[in-house]
Amino acid sequence: MSLDFSVITDNTGYLLQGLRYSTQVTLAAMCGGILIGTILAMLRLSSNKILSGVATLYINTFRSIPLVLVLLIFFLFMPKITGIPIGANQSAYITFTIFEAAYYAEIMRAGIQSISRGQTFAGYAMGLTYGQTMQYIILPQAFRNVLPILLTQTIILFQDISLVYAIGATDLLGAADKLNQRDFKPVELYLFVAIVYFILCFGVSKLVKQLQNKIAIIR
Repeated sequence: MSLDFSVITDNTGYLLQGLRYSTQVTLAAMCGGILIGTILAMLRLSSNKILSGVATLYINTFRSIPLVLVLLIFFLFMPKITGIPIGANQSAYITFTIFEAAYYAEIMRAGIQSISRGQTFAGYAMGLTYGQTMQYIILPQAFRNVLPILLTQTIILFQDISLVYAIGATDLLGAADKLNQRDFKPVELYLFVAIVYFILCFGVSKLVKQLQNKIAIIR
């Protein structure tokens, strides 16, 4: 079978734009998701049953619905509910952030629970409030403990960005798909996308493994 990769070399800029969009959504969703997820984790561990219940409902709801369905619901229904037009690109940023927050929340909850309760009591004994104890004592250690898992979840997030095709946004895979519709070079284009995903995800996973080993040595 003869392969013609000129469709890639001739459209490198367009494909790189798709890759940049994938990366931007990933980084934004990771930062926002970890921030919201940390808050949700603390709320779920709260002794206040109302706050804990709300956080639990949020986490279980988003962990029980397919991501592509959440994308479609937000993209199609939120503009009708709010009356504010939301484009495909912005919908992706918002949806991935609130969706991934549920998964980051469970990771952070495990990290918080991995810290001895004695350290929390020690913080109280020093006169620190609950918020100060979490900020200065518990969360830094919890974050370090689960950092490799957070990064692994981010790799999964990067792969999931390809689902934005459902709402018409153009990520790396979406760019390849649009070029294929024009030039009909599916093998070359999808093979290129697969190679890019493999190189990036495998490379980052190796770095995560090294980080995990380093953290284990520090302990």
